[in-house]
Amino acid sequence: MNKRIIDGVEVEASTGNVFADLGLPDAEKLQIKSGLTVEIAKAIRERGLTQAEAAQRMGLTQPKVSSLLRGEFSNFSERKLMDCLNRLGYDIEIRVRKTPEPVGHLVLTHA
Repeated sequence: MNKRIIDGVEVEASTGNVFADLGLPDAEKLQIKSGLTVEIAKAIRERGLTQAEAAQRMGLTQPKVSSLLRGEFSNFSERKLMDCLNRLGYDIEIRVRKTPEPVGHLVLTHA
């Protein structure tokens, strides 16, 4: 990463993935899960749903929704998070394309 001194404080530019910056394994998957969780929280807020109402729509318990809204997404698979978004009225599109690199990447984009 690129280090600089700003106002006497050493800072590093992010790679764009905080989980990779922290050296966590499966950083791309964690970033995808985090992004899906943010979208779920936005959908719940935009629809004015209570946690109980959101839980019913997503097929979860209210305590699990509460945990999810606090950013505790490690116990959820990417597929389950996508299912929650579907149940909240979102379409999910998965695009596969070749990359010039030897190994591809997972990326979450927002429409």
